[in-house]
Amino acid sequence: MFASAVVLFLLPGGTAAGQSTTLISLDQAIDLALAHNHSLKASRTLILQNQAQEITANLRPNPTLGADTQFIPFFSPQDFSGTNLDQVQQFDIGISYLFERGRKRQHRLQAARDQTAVTRAQIADAERTLAFNVGQQFVSVLLAESTLQFATENLKGFQQTVDISQMQFKAGYIGEGDYLKIKLQLLQFQTDVSSARLAKVQALVGLRQFFGYEAVPADFDVIGDLAYQPLQVKLEDLQARALRDRPDFRAAELGITAAQSQYLLAKANSKVDVNGTYNFSHVAGETTGSIFASFELPIFNRNQGEIARTNYALTQAKEQEQSASDTVLSDVANAYEAVKSNDEVVQLYTSGYLKQAQDSRDISEYAYKRGAASLLDFLDAERSYRSTQLAYRQALASYMTALEQLKEALGTRNLP
Repeated sequence: MFASAVVLFLLPGGTAAGQSTTLISLDQAIDLALAHNHSLKASRTLILQNQAQEITANLRPNPTLGADTQFIPFFSPQDFSGTNLDQVQQFDIGISYLFERGRKRQHRLQAARDQTAVTRAQIADAERTLAFNVGQQFVSVLLAESTLQFATENLKGFQQTVDISQMQFKAGYIGEGDYLKIKLQLLQFQTDVSSARLAKVQALVGLRQFFGYEAVPADFDVIGDLAYQPLQVKLEDLQARALRDRPDFRAAELGITAAQSQYLLAKANSKVDVNGTYNFSHVAGETTGSIFASFELPIFNRNQGEIARTNYALTQAKEQEQSASDTVLSDVANAYEAVKSNDEVVQLYTSGYLKQAQDSRDISEYAYKRGAASLLDFLDAERSYRSTQLAYRQALASYMTALEQLKEALGTRNLP
């Protein structure tokens, strides 16, 4: 059972006094999804279904009870008598049982257990995929929140510029055309805030869908930041770990065992079963017991087709295991390269471009307010700063998403 507890915090400046908003971290988000996602819960019932099939596979055949009476004088009622009952009428009662040969029941049970093991691994793989989807969507929420904060701060800062420009216009330091251009530019900042707010709401709705709507309140939020954490590990080590931890590869390995069990079961089913019967009879005043045995003659049907099919299925399972291995190695390699590529992009921004964009905007703003720079120069520097900051946040989100993809490729939440 997965933990589903969430931590309650009070959002500063958020809800009304006395009310609290549920804030969840990434780990808590994944735990909530694993515990409450309806699709995953439905898939987990497959394990219980397979365990029920194990019970069915281990059942022994039921014995058969048979009885008959013969020579009853229905059309000669005058012959009904104790003597007729004892000397003329015949009574039989018997019990029969099918004796399975070739250890069929044991092979059926083992085949069912092996299939349950495959299903467990497949469910674990579904959990791996769900954890990645939640992690990816969580990063989208963080990106939307960061973008919203940046857009809000930008709007406040540019509003001050508009206010100063209005005073300059009234004092006659700038013309009406420049003032109107600055005021119209404010629309872009207001639109950015609205778009960012919508993006966050939609990202939270997408995240809540993975939990199930009843798992969290409607006003929940996330806690966390877009963060850069460098990864120092070799590709070969990651691939080796993935082959050890990936549940889909484990399912492919267990598929070989399950196919082997089906092949052995098919061979066991080729063994001829014996039907034994014991009869108790009363006829002509005599009481006797009889023993019968019957079995098929394996002349035509020796289960050849099923034996051949399961043998081919075993070969198929082995090839699928090799294909799964190739998939794992490819997934890790692709995810590793994506992390490296996004790492380089993030470092480009942190190496100086962010500061240069900030300095350029600050210098242009300072110069414009003192009449030493043109309006076009100031607006251009402002646009460059905004686009650089947004691109940096997107680069951080892409890097964090690439890390989530690498975790999915490895089959573990803990990167070395």
